[in-house]
Amino acid sequence: MAIATIDGIATRYEVVGKGAPLLMFSPGGFDATLEKWSTLGVYGKTRILEHLSRRYSCIVFDRRETGQSGGRVERVTWSHYVAQGKGLLDHLGIAQAHLMGGCMGCAPVVAFAVAHPQATLGMVLYWPVGGAKYRINGHMRFAQHLGFVQQEGLGAVVALAKASGKSFGEDPRGGPWAAVIRSDPAFAEAYARHDPEHYKLLVAGMARGLLDRDTAPGAEPEDLLRLKIPALVVPGRDASHATSAARYLEECLPLAEYWDVPPAAQTEDTAPARVLEFLDQANASPNALA
Repeated sequence: MAIATIDGIATRYEVVGKGAPLLMFSPGGFDATLEKWSTLGVYGKTRILEHLSRRYSCIVFDRRETGQSGGRVERVTWSHYVAQGKGLLDHLGIAQAHLMGGCMGCAPVVAFAVAHPQATLGMVLYWPVGGAKYRINGHMRFAQHLGFVQQEGLGAVVALAKASGKSFGEDPRGGPWAAVIRSDPAFAEAYARHDPEHYKLLVAGMARGLLDRDTAPGAEPEDLLRLKIPALVVPGRDASHATSAARYLEECLPLAEYWDVPPAAQTEDTAPARVLEFLDQANASPNALA
Protein backbone atom coordinates (compact mmCIF):
# COMPACT_ATOMS: atom_id res chain seq x y z
CA MET A 1 0.00 0.00 0.00
CA ALA A 2 1.08 3.56 -0.68
CA ILE A 3 -0.21 7.06 0.07
CA ALA A 4 -0.42 9.92 -2.44
CA THR A 5 -1.44 13.44 -1.48
CA ILE A 6 -3.94 14.78 -4.00
CA ASP A 7 -5.29 18.30 -3.58
CA GLY A 8 -4.17 18.20 0.02
CA ILE A 9 -6.01 14.94 0.77
CA ALA A 10 -4.29 11.61 1.41
CA THR A 11 -5.22 8.78 -0.97
CA ARG A 12 -4.38 5.19 -0.07
CA TYR A 13 -3.74 3.14 -3.19
CA GLU A 14 -2.13 0.02 -4.59
CA VAL A 15 -1.07 -1.05 -8.09
CA VAL A 16 -1.78 -4.74 -8.63
CA GLY A 17 -0.45 -6.62 -11.64
CA LYS A 18 1.29 -5.57 -14.84
CA GLY A 19 0.15 -4.34 -18.22
CA ALA A 20 -1.88 -1.41 -19.51
CA PRO A 21 -3.21 0.79 -16.67
CA LEU A 22 -6.73 0.22 -15.37
CA LEU A 23 -7.96 2.82 -12.85
CA MET A 24 -10.61 1.19 -10.68
CA PHE A 25 -13.18 3.26 -8.75
CA SER A 26 -14.19 1.00 -5.87
CA PRO A 27 -17.68 -0.33 -5.17
CA GLY A 28 -19.25 -0.18 -1.74
CA GLY A 29 -21.26 3.04 -1.73
CA PHE A 30 -19.86 5.43 0.89
CA ASP A 31 -17.48 2.74 2.12
CA ALA A 32 -15.55 2.36 -1.15
CA THR A 33 -12.25 0.91 0.02
CA LEU A 34 -9.87 -0.88 -2.31
CA GLU A 35 -10.51 -4.16 -0.48
CA LYS A 36 -14.08 -4.18 -1.76
CA TRP A 37 -12.82 -5.36 -5.15
CA SER A 38 -11.85 -8.63 -3.47
CA THR A 39 -14.47 -9.02 -0.75
CA LEU A 40 -17.79 -7.43 -1.73
CA GLY A 41 -20.61 -9.39 -3.33
CA VAL A 42 -20.27 -10.08 -7.03
CA TYR A 43 -16.70 -8.72 -7.11
CA GLY A 44 -15.51 -11.22 -4.53
CA LYS A 45 -17.53 -14.03 -6.07
CA THR A 46 -16.03 -13.53 -9.53
CA ARG A 47 -12.52 -12.71 -8.21
CA ILE A 48 -12.52 -9.95 -10.81
CA LEU A 49 -9.42 -8.13 -9.51
CA GLU A 50 -7.38 -11.32 -9.39
CA HIS A 51 -8.19 -12.11 -13.01
CA LEU A 52 -7.77 -8.56 -14.38
CA SER A 53 -4.43 -8.06 -12.64
CA ARG A 54 -2.93 -10.95 -14.61
CA ARG A 55 -3.00 -8.78 -17.74
CA TYR A 56 -3.48 -5.20 -16.52
CA SER A 57 -1.95 -2.84 -13.97
CA CYS A 58 -4.97 -2.44 -11.72
CA ILE A 59 -4.84 0.84 -9.79
CA VAL A 60 -7.12 0.44 -6.78
CA PHE A 61 -7.65 3.01 -4.06
CA ASP A 62 -9.77 4.09 -1.11
CA ARG A 63 -12.10 6.79 -2.33
CA ARG A 64 -11.75 10.00 -0.35
CA GLU A 65 -13.65 9.89 2.95
CA THR A 66 -13.36 6.09 3.06
CA GLY A 67 -10.90 3.57 4.47
CA GLN A 68 -7.49 5.08 5.11
CA SER A 69 -7.87 7.95 2.65
CA GLY A 70 -8.43 11.41 4.04
CA GLY A 71 -11.19 13.89 3.46
CA ARG A 72 -12.32 17.46 3.77
CA VAL A 73 -15.62 18.88 4.96
CA GLU A 74 -16.97 20.41 1.78
CA ARG A 75 -19.88 19.95 -0.59
CA VAL A 76 -18.50 16.85 -2.29
CA THR A 77 -19.61 16.31 -5.88
CA TRP A 78 -18.81 13.73 -8.54
CA SER A 79 -16.16 16.12 -9.84
CA HIS A 80 -14.30 15.83 -6.53
CA TYR A 81 -14.09 12.06 -6.99
CA VAL A 82 -12.92 12.60 -10.56
CA ALA A 83 -10.18 14.92 -9.32
CA GLN A 84 -8.95 12.23 -6.95
CA GLY A 85 -8.73 9.64 -9.73
CA LYS A 86 -7.08 12.01 -12.19
CA GLY A 87 -4.66 13.19 -9.53
CA LEU A 88 -3.69 9.60 -8.81
CA LEU A 89 -2.96 8.97 -12.50
CA ASP A 90 -0.88 12.16 -12.61
CA HIS A 91 0.98 11.05 -9.48
CA LEU A 92 1.82 7.77 -11.22
CA GLY A 93 2.83 9.52 -14.46
CA ILE A 94 0.04 7.89 -16.48
CA ALA A 95 -1.46 9.92 -19.33
CA GLN A 96 -4.14 7.45 -20.44
CA ALA A 97 -5.90 4.57 -18.72
CA HIS A 98 -8.87 2.30 -18.92
CA LEU A 99 -11.46 3.02 -16.22
CA MET A 100 -13.60 0.61 -14.26
CA GLY A 101 -16.26 1.41 -11.73
CA GLY A 102 -18.27 -0.87 -9.51
CA CYS A 103 -21.57 0.16 -7.93
CA MET A 104 -21.33 3.85 -6.93
CA GLY A 105 -17.88 3.90 -8.56
CA CYS A 106 -19.56 3.95 -11.98
CA ALA A 107 -20.71 7.53 -11.48
CA PRO A 108 -17.19 9.04 -11.16
CA VAL A 109 -16.10 6.89 -14.12
CA VAL A 110 -18.58 8.50 -16.51
CA ALA A 111 -17.88 11.92 -14.98
CA PHE A 112 -14.15 11.31 -15.51
CA ALA A 113 -14.72 10.40 -19.16
CA VAL A 114 -16.70 13.59 -19.73
CA ALA A 115 -14.04 15.75 -18.04
CA HIS A 116 -10.98 13.94 -19.47
CA PRO A 117 -11.96 12.11 -22.67
CA GLN A 118 -8.41 11.99 -24.03
CA ALA A 119 -7.20 10.28 -20.87
CA THR A 120 -9.92 7.62 -21.06
CA LEU A 121 -9.27 4.53 -23.16
CA GLY A 122 -12.43 2.66 -22.23
CA MET A 123 -14.98 2.28 -19.45
CA VAL A 124 -16.24 -0.79 -17.62
CA LEU A 125 -19.43 0.08 -15.73
CA TYR A 126 -20.18 -2.85 -13.45
CA TRP A 127 -23.52 -2.77 -11.63
CA PRO A 128 -24.03 1.01 -11.88
CA VAL A 129 -26.07 2.46 -9.05
CA GLY A 130 -29.33 4.14 -9.87
CA GLY A 131 -33.09 3.93 -9.93
CA ALA A 132 -35.84 5.57 -7.90
CA LYS A 133 -35.27 3.37 -4.84
CA TYR A 134 -31.56 4.21 -4.83
CA ARG A 135 -32.27 7.95 -4.89
CA ILE A 136 -34.98 7.73 -2.23
CA ASN A 137 -32.89 5.58 0.11
CA GLY A 138 -29.87 7.81 -0.41
CA HIS A 139 -31.78 10.96 0.50
CA MET A 140 -33.20 9.20 3.58
CA ARG A 141 -29.65 8.35 4.68
CA PHE A 142 -28.53 11.99 4.46
CA ALA A 143 -31.74 13.08 6.22
CA GLN A 144 -31.04 10.70 9.11
CA HIS A 145 -27.59 12.19 9.50
CA LEU A 146 -28.89 15.76 9.41
CA GLY A 147 -31.57 14.88 11.95
CA PHE A 148 -28.92 13.51 14.31
CA VAL A 149 -26.81 16.66 13.89
CA GLN A 150 -29.87 18.81 14.57
CA GLN A 151 -30.72 16.94 17.75
CA GLU A 152 -27.32 16.00 19.15
CA GLY A 153 -24.69 18.24 17.52
CA LEU A 154 -21.43 17.58 15.69
CA GLY A 155 -19.62 16.51 18.85
CA ALA A 156 -22.06 13.63 19.15
CA VAL A 157 -21.34 12.65 15.54
CA VAL A 158 -17.65 12.40 16.40
CA ALA A 159 -18.36 10.29 19.48
CA LEU A 160 -20.69 7.98 17.56
CA ALA A 161 -18.30 7.51 14.62
CA LYS A 162 -15.44 6.59 16.96
CA ALA A 163 -17.52 4.25 19.08
CA SER A 164 -19.47 2.41 16.39
CA GLY A 165 -16.82 1.81 13.74
CA LYS A 166 -19.62 1.80 11.17
CA SER A 167 -19.73 3.42 7.75
CA PHE A 168 -22.26 6.00 6.59
CA GLY A 169 -24.21 3.22 4.88
CA GLU A 170 -24.27 1.04 7.98
CA ASP A 171 -25.26 3.84 10.37
CA PRO A 172 -26.31 7.06 8.58
CA ARG A 173 -26.14 9.05 11.80
CA GLY A 174 -22.34 9.04 11.56
CA GLY A 175 -22.40 10.87 8.25
CA PRO A 176 -20.17 10.72 5.18
CA TRP A 177 -16.99 11.69 7.08
CA ALA A 178 -17.21 8.92 9.70
CA ALA A 179 -14.13 7.05 8.45
CA VAL A 180 -11.95 10.16 8.50
CA ILE A 181 -13.17 11.05 11.98
CA ARG A 182 -11.94 7.66 13.17
CA SER A 183 -8.59 7.69 11.39
CA ASP A 184 -7.52 11.32 11.87
CA PRO A 185 -7.76 12.90 15.37
CA ALA A 186 -6.97 16.38 14.03
CA PHE A 187 -9.74 16.09 11.46
CA ALA A 188 -12.17 14.91 14.14
CA GLU A 189 -11.33 17.87 16.36
CA ALA A 190 -11.79 20.36 13.51
CA TYR A 191 -14.99 18.64 12.39
CA ALA A 192 -16.61 19.10 15.79
CA ARG A 193 -15.88 22.85 15.64
CA HIS A 194 -17.76 23.47 12.36
CA ASP A 195 -20.68 25.83 12.46
CA PRO A 196 -23.69 23.46 12.63
CA GLU A 197 -25.95 25.61 10.47
CA HIS A 198 -23.32 25.99 7.77
CA TYR A 199 -22.60 22.28 7.98
CA LYS A 200 -26.24 21.32 7.51
CA LEU A 201 -26.52 23.47 4.39
CA LEU A 202 -23.35 21.92 3.00
CA VAL A 203 -24.57 18.34 3.56
CA ALA A 204 -28.03 19.09 2.14
CA GLY A 205 -26.40 20.44 -1.02
CA MET A 206 -24.13 17.41 -1.22
CA ALA A 207 -27.10 15.04 -1.08
CA ARG A 208 -28.99 16.92 -3.76
CA GLY A 209 -25.96 17.05 -6.05
CA LEU A 210 -24.97 13.38 -5.78
CA LEU A 211 -28.52 11.98 -5.83
CA ASP A 212 -30.20 14.21 -8.38
CA ARG A 213 -32.02 11.74 -10.65
CA ASP A 214 -33.93 8.48 -10.79
CA THR A 215 -31.41 6.86 -13.08
CA ALA A 216 -27.62 6.49 -13.15
CA PRO A 217 -25.99 9.64 -11.69
CA GLY A 218 -22.60 11.14 -12.49
CA ALA A 219 -22.92 13.06 -15.77
CA GLU A 220 -25.51 14.79 -17.89
CA PRO A 221 -27.02 12.76 -20.74
CA GLU A 222 -26.10 15.44 -23.28
CA ASP A 223 -22.45 15.00 -22.32
CA LEU A 224 -22.60 11.21 -22.37
CA LEU A 225 -24.18 11.24 -25.81
CA ARG A 226 -21.11 13.02 -27.20
CA LEU A 227 -18.58 10.55 -25.81
CA LYS A 228 -16.80 8.43 -28.41
CA ILE A 229 -15.28 6.08 -25.85
CA PRO A 230 -15.91 2.33 -25.74
CA ALA A 231 -17.93 1.23 -22.73
CA LEU A 232 -19.06 -2.10 -21.31
CA VAL A 233 -22.19 -1.95 -19.16
CA VAL A 234 -22.84 -4.87 -16.81
CA PRO A 235 -26.29 -4.71 -15.17
CA GLY A 236 -27.25 -5.32 -11.58
CA ARG A 237 -30.77 -5.99 -10.42
CA ASP A 238 -31.67 -4.81 -6.93
CA ALA A 239 -32.81 -1.73 -5.02
CA SER A 240 -29.46 0.05 -5.35
CA HIS A 241 -28.44 -1.16 -8.81
CA ALA A 242 -31.57 -0.91 -10.93
CA THR A 243 -31.36 -2.59 -14.32
CA SER A 244 -32.97 0.57 -15.71
CA ALA A 245 -29.85 2.54 -14.69
CA ALA A 246 -27.64 0.18 -16.70
CA ARG A 247 -29.98 0.43 -19.69
CA TYR A 248 -29.88 4.23 -19.41
CA LEU A 249 -26.09 4.21 -19.72
CA GLU A 250 -26.34 1.90 -22.71
CA GLU A 251 -28.76 4.36 -24.30
CA CYS A 252 -26.61 7.44 -23.62
CA LEU A 253 -23.14 6.09 -24.48
CA PRO A 254 -22.75 5.80 -28.27
CA LEU A 255 -20.09 3.07 -28.12
CA ALA A 256 -21.64 1.07 -25.30
CA GLU A 257 -21.80 -2.71 -25.23
CA TYR A 258 -24.49 -4.07 -22.92
CA TRP A 259 -23.75 -7.47 -21.43
CA ASP A 260 -27.28 -8.79 -21.18
CA VAL A 261 -26.60 -11.40 -18.51
CA PRO A 262 -28.50 -11.59 -15.19
CA PRO A 263 -26.48 -11.29 -11.98
CA ALA A 264 -26.82 -14.99 -11.19
CA ALA A 265 -25.01 -15.84 -14.43
CA GLN A 266 -22.17 -13.38 -13.76
CA THR A 267 -19.72 -15.92 -12.40
CA GLU A 268 -15.98 -16.33 -12.15
CA ASP A 269 -16.13 -18.34 -15.37
CA THR A 270 -18.03 -15.68 -17.33
CA ALA A 271 -17.49 -12.17 -15.90
CA PRO A 272 -13.68 -11.75 -15.92
CA ALA A 273 -13.47 -13.18 -19.43
CA ARG A 274 -16.12 -10.75 -20.72
CA VAL A 275 -14.41 -7.76 -19.11
CA LEU A 276 -11.01 -8.79 -20.46
CA GLU A 277 -12.46 -9.27 -23.92
CA PHE A 278 -13.83 -5.73 -23.83
CA LEU A 279 -10.59 -4.20 -22.53
CA ASP A 280 -8.55 -5.92 -25.22
CA GLN A 281 -10.88 -4.52 -27.88
CA ALA A 282 -10.71 -1.04 -26.34
CA ASN A 283 -6.92 -1.15 -26.58
CA ALA A 284 -7.32 -1.05 -30.34
CA SER A 285 -9.68 1.94 -30.38
CA PRO A 286 -8.58 5.27 -31.96
CA ASN A 287 -8.52 6.98 -28.57
CA ALA A 288 -5.91 4.52 -27.39
CA LEU A 289 -3.58 5.80 -30.08
CA ALA A 290 -4.14 9.51 -29.40
